[in-house]
Amino acid sequence: MEDRQIIDLFWSRDEQAISALDEKYGEFCRYIAFNILKSREDCEECVNDTYLRVWNVIPPQRPDFFRAFLSRITRNLAFDMCKSKARAKRGGGEAVISISEMEGSISSYSDVQEDYAVKELGEAIGRFLRTLSERDRDIFVAKYYFVSSVDEISEKLGLSSKYVWNILARTRIKLKNFLEKEGYSI
Repeated sequence: MEDRQIIDLFWSRDEQAISALDEKYGEFCRYIAFNILKSREDCEECVNDTYLRVWNVIPPQRPDFFRAFLSRITRNLAFDMCKSKARAKRGGGEAVISISEMEGSISSYSDVQEDYAVKELGEAIGRFLRTLSERDRDIFVAKYYFVSSVDEISEKLGLSSKYVWNILARTRIKLKNFLEKEGYSI
């Protein structure tokens, strides 16, 4: 089923929308949630929460890029769940590690609450990503957006883990320099 048709089902409040969404994007949402949460039970809870959130926002929203819309909701819910569990345990997993690795590049903006500032920073990061080679961009996005482990990335791309770590380290430095040139104080 096409994305537009799934959105139309949500728009008309047809319960088949959830089934169609799960059939087309269920594994995609589970992949994102599991990479962050590392628990099958938490992953399923997050995906169910994603479906509920989509049900509650369509309508009035009609997303243009449904896959990106879903990934953003799933990631946000998974990170919220991860933060909640980390607070309870005073620890964290791969997601916490991924976020902490990025702090050196964008730490001064970690407390920004205003949507406009966050949007501007997101656009700057998008411009930065377009300057990278396809391979480096894929590695960076896999690690920091999809929260894939270095081992997963290296296996998928046929690269050594050490090589992937080096690319990520160099890319974080490039990001920091790029953001400084864009006027962000790091």
